[in-house]
Amino acid sequence: MALISSTTIITSVSLLHLTLAYFFLSNPLTIDDQALVWVLGESMGMPMARGFDAQSPPLGFLAAVLALLGLSDLVSLSMPEEVCMLYYWGAQAPVRALFSMALLFYTFMFGPSSPVYQSGSARGGAASRLLTHPSPHNPSYVPSGWGGDMLKNRVFFTFMFVEMVSWFWIWITLREERFALVQRVRRNAERDD
Repeated sequence: MALISSTTIITSVSLLHLTLAYFFLSNPLTIDDQALVWVLGESMGMPMARGFDAQSPPLGFLAAVLALLGLSDLVSLSMPEEVCMLYYWGAQAPVRALFSMALLFYTFMFGPSSPVYQSGSARGGAASRLLTHPSPHNPSYVPSGWGGDMLKNRVFFTFMFVEMVSWFWIWITLREERFALVQRVRRNAERDD
């Protein structure tokens, strides 16, 4: 059995979404000033996020979406345990983990600090480039033309990293809890017969 139940982790992620919604709506600069955002952004060479210094309509929209996501996840936990854990979250957790992983991969691999955009003449050979700290100031980087560049910043990278880790943890915990839940349902069914 898992140390922390999947219900507790899902509740924590839902409350995180509600908290982020509140801060995106009221004071978005507090999110940009968090130590985790700075540490992950610096370690991965992500550029600073722009537009978090003041409230804006896109941040208000994001707050509404995060609040809806957090509230709907909390309400879904009130379903019967068999339906909720086996079917609903059993399908949601891997999809959300995979989606977060894909966005995290996109943010890093196609951002300005990506090893894809490292020029061949920069600081020696290819071996020395692999061991250098990623930099958000890369002269060979060409921004994307479809608007995906707005996702390549510290705040988004940190959010997707936390989402990926959380949903992967929920998925693994659900797989551990599934056997015990199925056994309990079978025992209850046999007792009712």
